[in-house]
Order: sequence, then structure tokens, then C-alpha cells
Amino acid sequence: MASLNKVMLIGNLGSDPEIRTLPSGIKVANFNIATSEAYKNREGERVESTEWHRIELWDNQAETAEKYLHKGDSVYIEGKIKSEKYQDASGVEKTSYKIRGLAMTMLSTKPKESISPDQNLKDVQKLEMAPKTLEDSGLPF
Repeated sequence: MASLNKVMLIGNLGSDPEIRTLPSGIKVANFNIATSEAYKNREGERVESTEWHRIELWDNQAETAEKYLHKGDSVYIEGKIKSEKYQDASGVEKTSYKIRGLAMTMLSTKPKESISPDQNLKDVQKLEMAPKTLEDSGLPF
């Protein structure tokens, strides 16, 4: 019998990714994302529920997360559930779960860039002289 371990999540980062580099040079990114849902209960009251998911990305995806992901960003993660057993301080065996990300898509839009004071004046002039509409462009179509 076949089995499937697949998770698809869309959520927002609770903090910037924590990046560590293994002795082999491979990077690992860890962060939490929140997924939320809202519904009305039997009494008609609005109820909101948030779940937090631990995400782990490896190698190239970890590098991408390091460069581009920040607290609050929206992200789509596709991966699988991994469990880890450990003993707490009192010696009780516990299990924690995380999502090993196999695919990631950034969903947040990039903030609009503004002209910085140190940007070359010629670049600014080019932006000011650029056609504002298709009619201003001088194109015959």
C-alpha cells in the first residue's frame, strides 16, 4: 500500500529566519509561520484560530530565505512532516514536529523602491524623461 506525507501551507513568518551553516558548508534555515482561520461558532460569534508551524529549509532554499524572507512576509511552503523525539529536563520523552520544506514560494510583494539620495543624478534624469504613457512614447502602434 502506498503512503503520502505532504503538507501545503500558506502563512506569515513570525520572525526573521535563523540561519546556520553546517561544517560541510550547507545552510539550514529555521523559522515559524502562522496560519489562521476564522469562522462563526453556533452562537454566531466570530472565532479566530492561529496555528504555528516550524519550518526547516535546506541548501539553496535556505540561502533564498536568508536573503529575502523577513518577519511578516507571506510564504507558501510545500513539504513533509518530520518528527523528532527528545527528553525534556525531567527525563520525559517527548515528540516535536516540523515541516521540512521541499518547495517555497514567496508571496509578499517587494516594497516599492524610491530614489536614494546617493543615486546617480543621470539615472534620476532618465527616469524623469521616460515616456509617461504609450502616446508619449512615439511608437507607431
